[in-house]
Amino acid sequence: MSFRTTSWRRSSLSSRCTEQGAGVTMRRSEFLRAVDTEFQARASSLVNDLGLSALRGRTALEALADGTPPREIWLALCVEMDVPENRRHGVGRLEPRGH
Repeated sequence: MSFRTTSWRRSSLSSRCTEQGAGVTMRRSEFLRAVDTEFQARASSLVNDLGLSALRGRTALEALADGTPPREIWLALCVEMDVPENRRHGVGRLEPRGH
C-alpha cells in the first residue's frame, strides 16, 4: 500500500509549501513523490514514525505541520536514512511536459 493513501496526506496541510533559498524550491507534492519513490513500502512509516535528529526529534509529518520547508525535511530524512548524495537533489520533480 502506498503511503499516499494515508490520512496524513489528505490533511489540511498546504500542497503549495515551498522552500526558497539557494535557488531550490520543493513543493509538498514533490516531497511526497520523492519519499514514495525512494522508500517505497517504508515511506508511510518513515514519514509518520521516524523522529529526525536534524528536526529536533520531530517526524516528517510533524515538521510539515509546523511549517518546516519540505526540502529541509527531505534532506533530514535522507541523512537519517543514509540516502546517497546523488539521490537527494532534484528528486520528486516531474519531467517537463512536451509542447
